[in-house]
Amino acid sequence: MSGINLEVQQLFNEQVSNWELARVNFNGLQNVQTKTFDFGDFEVRVQFNPARIVSSGAKVDAQSIAERKCFLCESNRPAEQRGFPLGDYDILVNPFPIFPAHFTIPRREHVPQQILPFITDMLFITRAMDNYLLFYNGPQCGASAPDHMHFQAGSKDFLPLVNDYKRLKNTHASLLVTTEKHQLYQVNNYLRTYYCIESTDSDSLRDAFEKLYTFLTSLSSGRGDGGEVAEPLMNVVCLFEDKKWYLFVIPRKAFRPWQYAAEGNAQLLISPATVEMCGVIITPVEAHFNRITQKDIESIYNQVAY
Repeated sequence: MSGINLEVQQLFNEQVSNWELARVNFNGLQNVQTKTFDFGDFEVRVQFNPARIVSSGAKVDAQSIAERKCFLCESNRPAEQRGFPLGDYDILVNPFPIFPAHFTIPRREHVPQQILPFITDMLFITRAMDNYLLFYNGPQCGASAPDHMHFQAGSKDFLPLVNDYKRLKNTHASLLVTTEKHQLYQVNNYLRTYYCIESTDSDSLRDAFEKLYTFLTSLSSGRGDGGEVAEPLMNVVCLFEDKKWYLFVIPRKAFRPWQYAAEGNAQLLISPATVEMCGVIITPVEAHFNRITQKDIESIYNQVAY
């Protein structure tokens, strides 16, 4: 185990032992209810996880963000929350977990959630923490803290999309670009279209991502408050194994499906973020977990994904 991975494991053990909120919620993962829906070549899991109401129910409009203290800034973190620095970021245990090991990695300066200026940071952290995968929620793609740049990290074998990629690559992926240093694939027939960039060279991977980002921006009609083109809606997952990065980019059409704000039995309080886009749908309300159907899953992906 590398030095950083060892530090991460020690931090996790210390926080789960000494921080009651983290201990209760990680222990609670052992009792979450899960059911699986079969889509032929792949599956989608649905998990009832009541602790995730904090994130799923988060208000991310400008007024709500302005009226709360940023919980990722060091001065506002819980007294029990410990961490350690890695580059310009802090490694923290996420006290509202989905993964068996779940971390939040905020940048120490308070800057808005955006991926393009920090993609190299993502590659650096992923290589340093190569026992885990790293992921990014765009500011309108599931993040409960769109005002503070951060990544998250979790157990490497947890997300179905990542596990399915190599298994389905020959039948579901089209090679769009190939060079000496990277390959760009597009994956279809998976309820949502996504891209994977494979590379052994961080500079080449960064350049390939920037080109893909520009392409996705051209498809986006979103505008920022100042009239500039906003970041294209996306979720990003990165892992490093066998001396190679795998960067998954999942473009989005929308933030939340209509079911999120529906009333009565039509409501499903599901706010799709990276985990949901990668095949684990989190329902913090038990009644919603009990009544979600395969058609609901197809509808949700159809609304938020390409």
